[in-house]
Amino acid sequence: MFRSHNCGELRIKDLDTQVTLCGWVHHIRDLGKLLFIDLRDRYGTTQIYFDSNNKPQLYQIAKNLGREYVIQIEGIVRERSNKNPKMPTGDIEIDVDRLTVLNKSKIPPFTIEDDTDGGEELRMQYRYLDLRRNVMKETMIFRHELNLSIRNFLSEKSFLEIETPFLIKSTPEGARDFIVPSRLNPGNFYALPQSPQLLKQLLMFAGMDRYFQIVRCFRDEDFRADRQPEFTQLDCEMSFVEREDILDLFEDMMRYLFNKLLNIDLPTFPRLTYQKAMETYGSDKPDLRFDMPIIDITDKLKGHGFKFFDDSEYIGGLLLINKPSVSRKYIDKLTEWVKSPQIGSTGMAYIRYLDGELKASISRFFSNEDLQKIMNSLKAGNNDILFIISGNKEKSLNILGNLRLKLANDYQLIQKNTFKPLWVIEFPMFEWDDENQRYTASHHPFTSPLNEDIELLDTNPAIARSNAYDMVINGVEVGGGSIRIHDKNLQKKIFKLLNLTNQEAEDKFGFFLKALDFGAPPHGGIAFGIDRILTVMLGLNSIRDVIAFPKNNMGRDLMMQAPAPISEEQLKELHIKII
Repeated sequence: MFRSHNCGELRIKDLDTQVTLCGWVHHIRDLGKLLFIDLRDRYGTTQIYFDSNNKPQLYQIAKNLGREYVIQIEGIVRERSNKNPKMPTGDIEIDVDRLTVLNKSKIPPFTIEDDTDGGEELRMQYRYLDLRRNVMKETMIFRHELNLSIRNFLSEKSFLEIETPFLIKSTPEGARDFIVPSRLNPGNFYALPQSPQLLKQLLMFAGMDRYFQIVRCFRDEDFRADRQPEFTQLDCEMSFVEREDILDLFEDMMRYLFNKLLNIDLPTFPRLTYQKAMETYGSDKPDLRFDMPIIDITDKLKGHGFKFFDDSEYIGGLLLINKPSVSRKYIDKLTEWVKSPQIGSTGMAYIRYLDGELKASISRFFSNEDLQKIMNSLKAGNNDILFIISGNKEKSLNILGNLRLKLANDYQLIQKNTFKPLWVIEFPMFEWDDENQRYTASHHPFTSPLNEDIELLDTNPAIARSNAYDMVINGVEVGGGSIRIHDKNLQKKIFKLLNLTNQEAEDKFGFFLKALDFGAPPHGGIAFGIDRILTVMLGLNSIRDVIAFPKNNMGRDLMMQAPAPISEEQLKELHIKII
C-alpha cells in the first residue's frame, strides 16, 4: 500500500513505530542542519524532518522539494521536543528514512491557507487547489455529515429515498428551464428539472407514502449570492398529512441537525402569517436576531396638513434605540440610499431626541407638541431616532424591510453565533402580473388554498390564501412547501385562474391531470436548499462557499470554461442551426 497511516492519526502512543505516509508538502522550514516539513492530507498534518548530520543525501534531496509536491515517506515516529498543542499530531514527528517524490507541483497561484491571498475568481479558476485549503475541506466534510444525518433521520421516520429523472418534459411556470435537445427525436427537447415537484406528487399517487431525495435541480435564472444555475435540494413529500404534521416533523429534523452537527439547541419555531411578517418586518423571510419591528404610524401622522403624508395610503416607521452617534451626514446618506433605484423610495423623514432636544425633518408641518406626542406614544427616549417611510403600503413595507436590515448591519445589531428560526405561513395564493394582465401562482400551481378560502376562488381570488409555508432561519428562506391539490376539479380551476386554457393545461400537464383520476391521496411536502442550510449553519455569506465546483455570478464555470461552443458536427447531430 502507498501508506500505513494518514497524516492525522499518529499520536504519542505510536512512538518508535515504522510508518509510511503520503501527502502534500504544506510548509517547509530550513534551519540549516535540520529541514522540517508539514505533510498534509485530508485527515490532517504531520511534521516530518530530515537531519543533514545523520542523513546528508536524503537531506539534500528534501531541500529540492517545493510547496504542494506530492511525496511518500517512510520513517520512525519520534517524540517532538517542541510540541504543538494546536495540532492533533503535535506531540510527534517522523524521522524520515526514505523519500519518494510522487509528483512535482508548480508554485500555486495563491497560498493554500485558510486566510489565502487568492480572490474568489482566481480560486474558482483553480478550485481543485482551493479545496485543499482546510476551511474548504472542513466545509465539504460538514456537507457530507449533513447529508448523512438527513438520510438517517428521514429513514428512521419511514421515508424512502427514491430517484427521479433529470430528463423530463418542459413545464415552465416559474424560472426558465434549461433545455436539452433530443438527437433521436429531431425538433423535440427535454428539460432539466427545476424541482421534482410533479414526480414526487406522482410517487404519492403511487402509494409510496413518504418520499425524500437529495437531488440536483436546475433553473435558468439571474444570479445572486444565494442562487446558482444548479443547486442541491432536499425534496420531501408525505401522504395523508395536514400542514401541522409537516411543520412539526421538519422542525424536529432541523433541531436534530443543529444539535448533532453544531451542538446547538434551536429555540421554538414561532409561526407568523405572511401578512404579519410583512407588516412587522417588511419581509416574508424576517431576521429575528435583532428587534426593531416596523411601527404603523399612519393615524399619528395623517391630518397635520403635510400633503405628502395626508395623501399616503400608509406611513410606517423604524425606531433606532439609543444611538447618539447617528450624524446628520449619515441621515443624508441613508436618505439617498432609500431613494436609489434598488430600494425605490421617494424620500425619508425622521424625528429624533438628541441630548434632550427634539429634532425633525418635518418640523415645518408638525408642532413641537405633536412631535412630542408621537415620540411619547412610541416610548422613545434620549438618543432615539424614528425613520419614516410613506406611500403605497406594500411598497413602503418592502422599503422599511430593507431599511431595517441596513440599520442592523450599520449599527451591528445582529447577534452573532445565534440562530433564530421561524415558520411563515398563509402566503397569498396568487400574485398579479401587470405586464401580462393575469394571475401567477405565488408558490406553484399545485398548491392548495386554505380550506376556508376555497370559496374566494370564485368571488375574490386576489385575497385567497394558500396552504403554503416557508422555514426561515436568520433571514434566509431555507425551505418551503405546501399542502397540494389532490382534487382534479380544484386543480383545473386553479389552472383556469392562471389563464391556462384547457388545451394548454392538457399540453403541459395532461399526464398529471390523468393521474388525478386514479385515486390521488391528500398529500403535502417541502423542499430545502441544502446549500442555503449549510451557508446559514456555517455563518457564510454565499452558497458558492459550500459547493465543491460552483459557477460565478454570471453562471460560468471558470475552471472548465463552461458554457462553451460545441462543434458543427454536434450541432448537426442535434438538428440545430445557429442563425
